[in-house]
Formats: sequence, C-alpha cells, structure tokens
Amino acid sequence: MDRKERILSYISSNTYVPLRFNELAIVLDVPESDRNELSGILDSLVKEGKIYKTKKGRYCVISEKGLTAAGVLMCNAAGGFGFVRIDGEEGKDIFIAREKLGGAYDRDRVLVRIENNDNGRGHREGHIEQIIERGNTNIVGVLVGMKNGYYRVSPDRREFFSQIRIREEDLGGASAGDRVMVSIEEYNSKGKPVGIITAVLGSGDSVESCLNGLIAENKIPERFSKKVLEAADSLPESVTDEEIKAREDLRDKRIFTIDGDDSRDFDDAVSLEALPSGRMMLGVHIADVTHYVKDGSVIDKEALKRATSVYFPNKVIPMLPKRLSNGICSLNPDVDRLTLSIFMEIDKDGNIHNHRLSKSVIHSCARMTYNKVNKILGGDTKLREQYSFIVPVLEEMDRLSDALAKKRKERGAIDFDFPEAKIKCDNAGEPVEVEIEERGKSQRLIESFMLAANETVAEMAYWAELPFVYRVHDAPSNEKLTAFNEFIKNFGYSLKGKIDSESIHPMDLQGIAEKVKGSPEEMMISKVMLQSLMKAGYRDTNDGHFGLAARFYCHFTSPIRRYPDLMIHRVLKEFISGNLSDSRQHYFEPRVREAAIISSDREIAAEKAERDADDMMKAAYMRRFIGESFDAVVSSVTSFGMFAALGNSCEGLIRCENMSGDYFEYDENRHMLIGRHTGRTYRVGDMIRITVAASNLLMRRIDFVLEGDARRDILAKIEKRSRTAMGRSDEKKEKHGKHRRMKRKYNKPKKKRKR
Repeated sequence: MDRKERILSYISSNTYVPLRFNELAIVLDVPESDRNELSGILDSLVKEGKIYKTKKGRYCVISEKGLTAAGVLMCNAAGGFGFVRIDGEEGKDIFIAREKLGGAYDRDRVLVRIENNDNGRGHREGHIEQIIERGNTNIVGVLVGMKNGYYRVSPDRREFFSQIRIREEDLGGASAGDRVMVSIEEYNSKGKPVGIITAVLGSGDSVESCLNGLIAENKIPERFSKKVLEAADSLPESVTDEEIKAREDLRDKRIFTIDGDDSRDFDDAVSLEALPSGRMMLGVHIADVTHYVKDGSVIDKEALKRATSVYFPNKVIPMLPKRLSNGICSLNPDVDRLTLSIFMEIDKDGNIHNHRLSKSVIHSCARMTYNKVNKILGGDTKLREQYSFIVPVLEEMDRLSDALAKKRKERGAIDFDFPEAKIKCDNAGEPVEVEIEERGKSQRLIESFMLAANETVAEMAYWAELPFVYRVHDAPSNEKLTAFNEFIKNFGYSLKGKIDSESIHPMDLQGIAEKVKGSPEEMMISKVMLQSLMKAGYRDTNDGHFGLAARFYCHFTSPIRRYPDLMIHRVLKEFISGNLSDSRQHYFEPRVREAAIISSDREIAAEKAERDADDMMKAAYMRRFIGESFDAVVSSVTSFGMFAALGNSCEGLIRCENMSGDYFEYDENRHMLIGRHTGRTYRVGDMIRITVAASNLLMRRIDFVLEGDARRDILAKIEKRSRTAMGRSDEKKEKHGKHRRMKRKYNKPKKKRKR
C-alpha cells in the first residue's frame, strides 16, 4: 500500500475525525520536509472525488456527507440546466436544475448531493455541493461593451452561462464586436469569471473568426513549433538505395492509390493479383511513417499531442508537418516510397485464408481518384482507354470488394450509408457551394480493403499477444436499446427477443436498417439508431467492434493522419523483425495505453470541431438565400417545431410559434405535429415548401418558415431573434434603447380630456 492509499484508508476509517491540513500532518507524523508531498496527495484525492475539503478546511471522506463520487458538469444551452456525468458510471448522470448549479459552470469538476433517485424522467436529481476544479481556462467569444466597470465577452459556447468580465487594461487591443480568446484568471466574490484577452480572432460575425473560434475552443494546435519544423526540414526528400535493399522490393508491381479529388496526403495504396489456386492476393500498402518519425522525437511528441489531423471545408490542420504528410511519407505517384504491406489471400466468397506482413518499398504507378474510378467502372470509354493498364485490375477489385461487403453483411455488420455533404469554399474561405456527394463503387472498394486490412492486422496482434492499440466499439446500453425500441414501435418496427446489451447482436439492428430502407422514416430511424450506439474509441485491450460485428479491429491504414496507426506500425515492425523482446514488450505497454487514451480524447474534440464547422459553413452559405423558397422534407419533429432538410443537406428549424395556419400540438406517441382546429399533420418524410428566414453563424442554425407564413412580421421577428442570439454588443443595445426612449418621449399618448 503506497502513501496515497494509506492516507485515503485513514480518512475513510470509522475512527477518523475530520482534520485540517496541519492537524493531519501531525497525526500522520509527516515531517516538515514532506508536507508539500502530503498537500499534493490530498489535492489529488480531492480532484479524484475520493475526499472533499470543507469550507473550514477540514478533509472528509465523501460517503460521510452522502455525496456521490466526483463528476463533470455538462450544461444544456437551451434549457439552462445541467447533468453531472459521474466517473465510471456511464448513463447514470445526475440532473441539476439551474438554480442548484451552485456557481458551477459547464465542464467544471464537481461533487453533488443526490436529492432524488428518480425524478420521473429516468434520472437521479441533486444539487452541486462543491466545485472541485474549474474546467475552463480559455473561452472564445465576442467582446461587447462596458457594464458596471467591466467590458464583457459573450461566450460562443452557450452552455457557459456567464459573460466574462474584462478590465480595460486587459483588452489586448480588441474592440467591441471582435471575436476573441479569453484566459480566465479568477472568479470574483459572486462566482463570476474575470479574464484577460489573449488573442483577437477576427470580426465577430465573419466565417473566418467563427472557424478560428472553433479551433481554439477545441484546443486544436494550428501551428507547428520552430523545433518541429526544423526537425521535419532535416528529413530526406527521397528514398535511398540503402533503405531499398533492407526491404521487400515491390516497385515492379502494379500498385496505385485511390483517393478524393482534393487529397494531398496519400497513406494507402492497393494491388491485386490472381493466384494459381483461383484465389486473389490483395495487397494493402501503408506509408511507413515511423521510419521518419522516430519514437520519442520532437515530431513524435507533437504528433501524439495532436493525435489526429482535423479536416475543415476550407483547410486541413495536419497531425504531421507538410514536409512529411505531403512529401516523403505520402505515397505520391512515380516516386519510390517506404511502406508496410499486408498481403491477404482471399477466395471468391470473401474469406481470408492466409496473410503476410512485410516492410516494403513501392513505386505507385497512378494517382487515381474516386471520381475517375467510378467513371471507369461505369464504362467511361475515354478514361478506360487512358488507364487501360489498370482497368482489368479495377474490375477484379470491384468484384472482390462486393464479396468482402457481402461477408460483412452476413455476420451482421451495420452499414450506415449516409450521403455526405461536400462544402466548397472560395479562396477567402467562404462557402460557395453545398452539394451531396454520393458514395460510389470506388469509395466502397477502398473501404472494404481497408476494413479487411485492419481486421487482419488486429487478429494477428491479438494471437501474438502484442502490446497494441485496438479500435473498440461496445454494445449499446440497456437504456439506449429500450429507448430506441420504443421509438421505432411508433413506425411499426421492433427489435426481437430480449432487449439488453448482453443479448443484442449487430444483426438485429442491421435488420431494422434494411426494413426502413427507402421509407420516409429511413433517415430519422437511421439517425436515432446511430445515436443509440456507443462512441467507438481506442483501448489497449481487444474488446471487439459491435458496429462491424468484428471480434478483432484496429486502425492500421492511416498513420499520416492518426496516431494509433503510427503506434501500431512501431510495434508491428519490431515484431516482424524479431526484435520485440520481453523488455521491449514492457516498454511499449504503457505507451500504447497512453496513445489510446490521448487519441480517444483528441478524436472527440476533432469530430466536434469538424461537425460544428460544417454546420457553421452551411449557415453561412444559406445567408445568401434569405427570403427565397425551396422544396424540403421534414427530417424530424419535436415539441417546439420541426426540422426540414433541403436537397443539399442544409437543415433548418420551423418553430411552432411561427406556423400561423393553426395551433400545432406535438403528439409524442406518433411523433407528429397536429393542428388543433384543422387536423393538419406534419411528420417525418412529408414534403413541404419552405422559405429561408434567418441564418445564425454563432449558433450554427438556419431558421425556416413554411412558405405560406413568409410574412414580413414573422420574418422580422425571426431575424431579430437570430441577431440577439449572435450576441449584440451592449453599446448597440444601449443605442437601440435610447432610440426606443426617444420614441416614447415624443410619441406619448395624449391625455384624455375630462368630461
């Protein structure tokens, strides 16, 4: 038992009486020289939620006061309330009403007291007893005018329920209306945040500043340090003869890449050859990034900190410097490149019989795009003639891809084949086009081959008992499954058998996805199903992948843009070279664990930033169409209105309060809006005609009205509401206030004469 455990054991004992720090030090006989260590241990136990410190400075065990374990407060922007997500108790959040937040803000680490184990909505309910640690050090927002001696910054994150106070000397050159980064320095006597402006991100209502805000808010490092760039510049630009001699030479093989039209970094290439047995030998060749990014180097440390590349509509923030990602590591055509190749022997039914992993060197013979390959497989005569040297290979690849996809489907893998929106931007970064990008045969082909490679490598690592980073996806929780089943019953569907995480199989959900295909409710049910699944992540234990119905899975195929893949390559290369001794195994074990934890965390931040950026760009794009009408389909229905999607995937909200044809009420059981007087109904899948009413970049929201409701008074009301949500400055509010007071002064109603 170490010191920390002994101290916790003592504070948790029945004989313990709450003591102050100095009293504890005396009782525990801690010498003066070790008291800093004792203070650190006590602070650590408080942060972990094992003990708490009273206002009088006494340390107590949590159970004495009936407090739960520590958790993180997650606030709801619209409702003003919050939930505390308790450590290690997923799905058992505690509801906190706004008046019971106790001065805590979104992302703060807190202790809560449970008041009610069931508030009638499936949640425990309580109040915040103590703030353990503030969760916000930097906030992005718009600087507004002065009030009560302070300038104010209105946070972009509406979940943070307070403006940040800024002293005049801490403005950092910012002006009212600028979007800024604020460092919170303290909380005043009333618990309100006070900070200093550390960066000006741009004009408050510009696309550029909103995107910069998203990047900063999600702590995505945009620039590489001078040391990292110098280390990258010192790397070679081409492969040497000495490096080629130490590898399997595949330069005479017909190997090529297939990527998006605007891709710049190519980390995977493919090949396919027929074997005498009638089977096919599929080769998946992945850039050998670890040859250049050495373990523990300055570039490696920076890559781990970032853990992933982040993709926005108008730019990419790479995990590695461009010298590597677009240069020596990228499998560009007509140059030699170092790779790690996995060869898989596959029969016509998609069964993988044998595999082999090799350090190799390739010479890509073509840089193919998804668009070109789709056209070639679709019969484009000109392209088939231009690429005649690989057309037969592409056709064989297409057949093999279908066999692999069929095999996945037979075992129950869920295929969410959502069309994705492609947002095109001009040179200034402004969105100029939003269109649906359909997935064709080439996209499915590459997906099938990468999935096969990832599964094969993960299974090999598992049986070899390697320290490894697995891609894991748990079965959905009982609560989520029950809620999903109740939801689909409204449309005449249901899950069969026992509804719990132990009994459910991916094939059960796949069956629902197949049944709803082509129906009006397909999009809504697919989205709700996706939300019902757990979030995939990285672990150093092989716990399977529920969505793919795969017992073994990892990410091996993208080391240029994902750190787990890079870490996996490091382990695999030592393994196939016979250098993975027991000592090296022990060396890698904590490192793969660290890589899994950091990568899972950074992936969440990256996905949130990418999703928010897409929504913001769509809102920016739709600004030009305010007042114009379009055909749309009802995509979801809520108690406050309905969402409608345009053909380009831009989605807007139609509020019930702006539907003038009737008073519409929400039928929760049938998920539809029903007019009280007319009986008119709106449900998912209905085709409607809408008019674009407003667009809000900050809220990343588009407002629609039904075309028949596009009256001047309604449109003006929605526009005013949208502008208010954007955070108008106090200065402008004051100006508007003066205008209203002047109107009242000179337009007072005349007094009635006495009769």
